[in-house]
Amino acid sequence: MGDVASKVLFLLNEHLATEALLGEAFAEHEFDVDTFEVVPAERSGDPAGEVSFPDPAGYDVIVPLGASWPVYDQALLDTWVTTEMQMMRDAADAGIALLGVCFGGQLLAQAFGGTVARAPRPEIGWCEVSSDRPDVIPHGPWFQWHFDRWTLPPGATEIARTPNSSQAFVLGRTLALQFHPEVDADLLKVWLAADRTDDVGNAGLTHDELLTRTTELSDHTASRIRRLVHGFLTHVAR
Repeated sequence: MGDVASKVLFLLNEHLATEALLGEAFAEHEFDVDTFEVVPAERSGDPAGEVSFPDPAGYDVIVPLGASWPVYDQALLDTWVTTEMQMMRDAADAGIALLGVCFGGQLLAQAFGGTVARAPRPEIGWCEVSSDRPDVIPHGPWFQWHFDRWTLPPGATEIARTPNSSQAFVLGRTLALQFHPEVDADLLKVWLAADRTDDVGNAGLTHDELLTRTTELSDHTASRIRRLVHGFLTHVAR
């Protein structure tokens, strides 16, 4: 591409779920980083509604991020989730690489013919992830906060998992993640402050435990997310 920088678009499906460490890792790979708020803060209590998404054609990579709603919620399907799924299919058809995170990964599964439904149990906190492709998904612990899980789309290859759910799949130039590689202590504090239903307590954990573990793992996590983004760009996107 000569002197033209590669561009990545992060879709903030919920305003609290930002790109955080992922944005830094793409910037280290000399990507120009753009963001688009799908559901802004003022609509977070009623997230259904029409959304005019950016044209994907101007980007080399698109990253749909997390959200606290089910990707199969009918009110969302009737509005922007279906639009965003079509955007993902159009982007894939145009050769644009896709990287989905949690809700974003589930959205990719659903968009390409898989299914998403409630899991038998949630995964919250730092969970060991077993990887068949450590050059793409380094072995974990990786941070989790989800209640749903996907079935693989036709033609997809699962490359990472926990005992409870699939954690990553590859489909062409698409990589879907169930876990949250982007989480650092600052982002986690925002999520914990918004934990109105005490998801953490119901999982048998405390806020202090999660924050302490996140801080302890910070150097390790920063190194592994660089490896993940490098692996994605090297082995999936290209």
